[in-house]
Amino acid sequence: MARPLIGVSTYLESAARWGVWELEAALLPAGYPRLVRAAGGLAALLPPDDPAYAAEAVARLDGLVIAGGADVDPARYGAERSPRTGPPAPERDAWELALIDAALAAGTPLLGICRGMQLLNVALGGTLVQHLDGHVTEVGVFGRHVVRPVPGSRYAEIAPEDASVPTYHHQAVDRLGAGLRPSAYAADGTVEAVELPGPGWVLGVQWHPEMGEDTRVMRALVRAAS
Repeated sequence: MARPLIGVSTYLESAARWGVWELEAALLPAGYPRLVRAAGGLAALLPPDDPAYAAEAVARLDGLVIAGGADVDPARYGAERSPRTGPPAPERDAWELALIDAALAAGTPLLGICRGMQLLNVALGGTLVQHLDGHVTEVGVFGRHVVRPVPGSRYAEIAPEDASVPTYHHQAVDRLGAGLRPSAYAADGTVEAVELPGPGWVLGVQWHPEMGEDTRVMRALVRAAS
């Protein structure tokens, strides 16, 4: 049986260096395709493009991952920018929001990771907390904390026990988007996972499974995409 094709969004950097070259590049941490491969899927990287092409791209995929990265522009959810919110990435926001809309419309299995979960919430009309203390222990270093699944949720079916997960975020879900339900929490009450009930498979996690050894969340996406 052919492995499901899982698209993973990437981001643009104005300058990246390899060998003798320093050029604009579409980048993605290697942990993402490695996790897709470990979970039984085949990864296809999706650089930012014209949002008008999102539905065409999603139609060729079996599943979609919206990756972590820069803060979502607060203008996308009608908020003033906090001094602690990072610089906007308008091309990436527009492309990934279009990918999410296309996946939801087509019923394509969808996993949002960190920023991807936050953007899923924004796509459905939700808002974000622009800064949290205590969820980044050191700049540029992934930490860990425990997340607790909500009994009866899709995430609890995947990982029924409390789990220590790799984390690096300073923003989080505030008001939930239309139809979304929380499916895991941190000890301080931060929403750590969300899902969209219904026949489709839609899940967002606040942590970074690509930085750990637990493949269960990605395996669940690959199964749904098979």
